[in-house]
Amino acid sequence: MSKSQTSITKSLVVGLGATGISIARHLQRSDVNAMYFDSRNEPPGLKELNEISSDAKLMLGSTELAKEINRVIASPGISDKHPLMIKARKKKIEIISDIELFARDANAPLVAITGTNGKSTVTTLLYQMCSANGRRTLAGGNLGEPALDLLIQDEPDIYVLELSSFQLHRTQSLPAKVAVLLNVSPDHLDWHTDENEYRRAKYRVYREAKAAVINRADKEVLRHIKHCDRVISFGLDAPAEGQYGLRMDDDQVFLAYGRTLLISTNELAMYGYHNQLNALAALAAGDLLGLDISIMLQVLMEFSGLPHRMQFVARVDAVDYINDSKATNVAAAVASIESINSMLVLVAGGDGKGGNFEDLGTAVEEKLRGAVLIGKDAEKIAQVFDTSMPVYFADTMFDAVSLAAGCAMSDDTVLLAPACASLDQYDDYTERGDQFCSAVEALRS
Repeated sequence: MSKSQTSITKSLVVGLGATGISIARHLQRSDVNAMYFDSRNEPPGLKELNEISSDAKLMLGSTELAKEINRVIASPGISDKHPLMIKARKKKIEIISDIELFARDANAPLVAITGTNGKSTVTTLLYQMCSANGRRTLAGGNLGEPALDLLIQDEPDIYVLELSSFQLHRTQSLPAKVAVLLNVSPDHLDWHTDENEYRRAKYRVYREAKAAVINRADKEVLRHIKHCDRVISFGLDAPAEGQYGLRMDDDQVFLAYGRTLLISTNELAMYGYHNQLNALAALAAGDLLGLDISIMLQVLMEFSGLPHRMQFVARVDAVDYINDSKATNVAAAVASIESINSMLVLVAGGDGKGGNFEDLGTAVEEKLRGAVLIGKDAEKIAQVFDTSMPVYFADTMFDAVSLAAGCAMSDDTVLLAPACASLDQYDDYTERGDQFCSAVEALRS
């Protein structure tokens, strides 16, 4: 009997997306009795659920909580404000995430990576570094394959998981070999009760960790990692011995370990200051895992980044077009803007998730040629820009790119950095980014 069966008689799985279906597979393997809820009458995972368990009891749309339920396993998109979550809390029913189930059943060492921004890039980098070092590695979680589906495969040498605040919020025990928190800035305030709850969820990644990677710019982090056996920091400043950062030499900037220069930032395949931070964080995590530094540096020289994350799309009529559709919050968009050295035309907008856009206006001062705004919160974003700068509004991405092209001048950059979620107009940020790329390609015709 697996640990996940202990004292469990009836579970309710809330949400039939990719995570919910991975939970269904896990419960079926563990012979755990469950019911399934989704607010949609025809949820996308319905066919897969029927293949996994043809007699599974479904609750489609109904928010009644059956008496026999004594555990709720919630998909990340289900907030505590959902009627079922409210009813479960009132009845003092356990509410957990898929990551809690994973932690109970996984045996191989785990690296847990979170942060407001950059976690997908660092997870992918560390996965490639571990693999290049000959470690059998499985990666997933909030990125790519759901964590519970990794347990179907042969046990690896190490798991590398990207974790969202939603998952961490409902995870009771996370004994990570290495925990990484890249940064924390306000986000998902439409899901979390307030910013403090969001921050608590992020810092929770360190609670049972044996070793920690920390951002030196984070003034709050030290009180969360006192129990860790080893701690390595990273930052954009010059590092002390045993830490990672940046150093200047002969007018060049280098990634550095203490006083040792590792690699020029010009040799990195990734673009932007924030990716220099991502590279340093990955090196620190790899250090704690005992990876070979020369192999890790080779990965940094070859890995050009993930799609929709400061992705160079094309140069058209002497203007560069950059797709950073994954910049779904203000802090991410600010990091993208600060990585651009030229004048820029900013394409932004969508669902701001209750965030404040003031920092976006500050970031573009003295470098904004103009802005093209889309989506639900376009008008709200427009209020933070200097009134002397032209601001346009577009209904579609093709219109937005066309307007941006008309505004841009020679050697400018058109940057898609929405500072917002995409769900008001698109299925996800990848569809938004793909449409931006298609619109840029159309400029060539």
